[in-house]
Amino acid sequence: MQLNSQYKELLDKALERSGQRATKQREHIFSLLLEKRDHPTAEEVYARAKADMSTISLATVYNCLETLVDTKLIRQVNFEREPTRYCPNLTQHAHFYCRESGEIVDIELPDQVILELMKVLPEGFTAQHIDISYDGKCADCD
Repeated sequence: MQLNSQYKELLDKALERSGQRATKQREHIFSLLLEKRDHPTAEEVYARAKADMSTISLATVYNCLETLVDTKLIRQVNFEREPTRYCPNLTQHAHFYCRESGEIVDIELPDQVILELMKVLPEGFTAQHIDISYDGKCADCD
């Protein structure tokens, strides 16, 4: 699996800023997350990665995911008592977690909603990121 040039450049620049370099494994893991944006766990990423890169280890997958999180190319998504999942969507958005199916869906948040949320912060507080998650049942499981 090959990263397109736009994402390859993004990866290279982010890694360079953090004093690291691109590797085939990092590129492969990043491309898997971009290809299918379904918020996989590390074990799911590992299973997908093995299909095209049979020698990759679970430890390498974890290390690649950690590097991608550290360089802010992906973010971790956590729900109570569930394994960590990974999301390449870096726009301001919320997540909906369906307790029945386990599916996680991105919910785009309009700028006006973000502005209203920032207004309720105590005086002198600033937020770099807002993390909103919904927990319930999706339409297919209702």
